[in-house]
Amino acid sequence: MNELKSINGGLAVDDRGTVSFVNDFNFEGVKRFYIVENHKQGFVRAWHAHKKEAKYVMVVKGSAIIGAVKIDNWENPSKDLKVNRFVLSEKNPSVLFIPAGFANGFMSLTDGAKLIFYSTSLLEESKGDDFRFDSRYWDPWEIEER
Repeated sequence: MNELKSINGGLAVDDRGTVSFVNDFNFEGVKRFYIVENHKQGFVRAWHAHKKEAKYVMVVKGSAIIGAVKIDNWENPSKDLKVNRFVLSEKNPSVLFIPAGFANGFMSLTDGAKLIFYSTSLLEESKGDDFRFDSRYWDPWEIEER
């Protein structure tokens, strides 16, 4: 899969509580996972890219903006590239697939937002495939008032 893809889930609520699920996510190729939580709302953690590693991301608490950009030049990417922007929330469960070749980042929209990342590379493999860009290199983080 070489395209960004949102895998939708749902919530089941009854007198016992709530079950959040994304039943169509099958963990294909996943080798590890990690959970990220920023210290405050509005904090941006970006941009992180891999040529070979793909990721899946799900917000398990709160909400966040996820940005993803397909890299055109690994040494000096264009600042005019299309920035794909997603708002993920625990209240609307989904898993976002970020293919290899994309930079990604996120901004917490709520205090205590927690994101779980599933990676297709082991940590040692990932270290040799790691590219970082300034958090405002592309800037999809502004909130539009409506």
